[in-house]
Amino acid sequence: MKLLARCAFLSVVVSLAGCASRQPAPVVERRAPLVVLETSPAPVETPAAAAAATAAESRPSAYVVKKGDTLYSIALDHGQSYRDLTAWNGLEDPNKIKVGQQLRVLPPAPPEAPTPVAVTQPVTLPAALEVRPLTAAALPAAATQANSDKLKREPRALKRPYSEETLAALRKADAAYAAGAVAAGAAGAAVADAPEAKVETKVDAKVEARGDARTVTATEDAVDWGWPAGGKLINNFVEGSNKGIDIAAKLGDPVLSAAAGKVVYSGSSLRGYGKLVIVKHNAAFLSAYAHNSQLLVKEGQSVAKGQKIAEAGSSDADQTMLHFEIRRQGKPVDPVKQLPSR
Repeated sequence: MKLLARCAFLSVVVSLAGCASRQPAPVVERRAPLVVLETSPAPVETPAAAAAATAAESRPSAYVVKKGDTLYSIALDHGQSYRDLTAWNGLEDPNKIKVGQQLRVLPPAPPEAPTPVAVTQPVTLPAALEVRPLTAAALPAAATQANSDKLKREPRALKRPYSEETLAALRKADAAYAAGAVAAGAAGAAVADAPEAKVETKVDAKVEARGDARTVTATEDAVDWGWPAGGKLINNFVEGSNKGIDIAAKLGDPVLSAAAGKVVYSGSSLRGYGKLVIVKHNAAFLSAYAHNSQLLVKEGQSVAKGQKIAEAGSSDADQTMLHFEIRRQGKPVDPVKQLPSR
C-alpha cells in the first residue's frame, strides 16, 4: 500500500511539472517606425504680381469717341494697334468714326469651351456564354505543379517550449529591431532638419549698374531700352503737356528703334506728329518716333534694337528734331527714366 501511495504521489508531481512547463511563449508586438512626409507650401502670390494683375483689370475695355479723336490717336492712347481696334469693332474704314461712338479698346474675351456631353450607348452582350466549373483537371499541369511546390515550401509555424534561453533570445532580437528603428528615425530627422539649398539668382548687369529705384517684376516690364538718336536733349517730359522728350537732330540723321518689337503704325495720319512710326514691344509697352522726314519701315515689320527705322526731319514741327515717346498700357511715361544713362 505504501508503494502504491508513493507511485500515485510521484505521478501527480510529474503531471503538475508538465503543466507548469507548458506556459505560452512571450509575445512581443513589433511596430514599424512612423514616417512623416513634409509637403511643400503652396506658392504665395507676390504683392508686385498682385498689383500688376489689379492694374491690368482696372483698364477700361471701352472708349467713347470725343470731338477731335481719330482711331489712330485712340489706339496710341490705349497702347493698341489701330488695326486691332478696327477688327475688334468691325469697322470698314478706320478713318470713319463718329462722336459718341463706343469703341472696344481691349481684346474680346476668348469664347468658352463647350461643356462635353456624355453620350450613352446600349451595352451589347455576345452570344450565350458557356459556364463551366473550375476544377483541377482544367488547370495546366505546370500551374498545378507550381502551386503544389509553393504550398510544400511554405514555412511551418515554429513552436518552442518556454525556457529562460528562449526568452533571452526573443528579447535580444527585439532590442536589435528597436535599435534599427531608432537609427532610421534619427536619419529621417537629420534629412528633415537639413538646411535648404540656397538658389543664387543673377541680376541683369544693366539694371544693377543703372542704380535707379525701378524693379523689373514682370515679363511685360523686361524691355531692353536704348536711345533712339544721338543728339542732345532739348525738351524734357512734362506730364500733361509734353508726352515725351525732344532730341536735337539734323535733317536725315538716323532714327533708331529703342528696343526690339513690331511696327504697328507707319504713316502721317496722326495730327501733330508728322511722319510717325510706332513700335509695339510687348503687351504693355510701345514707343513712338515723330516728325521724321522719311519712314523706312512698314506696318507689321519686326525690328531689332538699334535698327534704323526713319530719318529725322521737321514734319509737322517748327524745327528738325525727334520727338520720342514711351507709353505703358497707353499712358505716357518719362522716357529718361526708362533709357540707360549716357
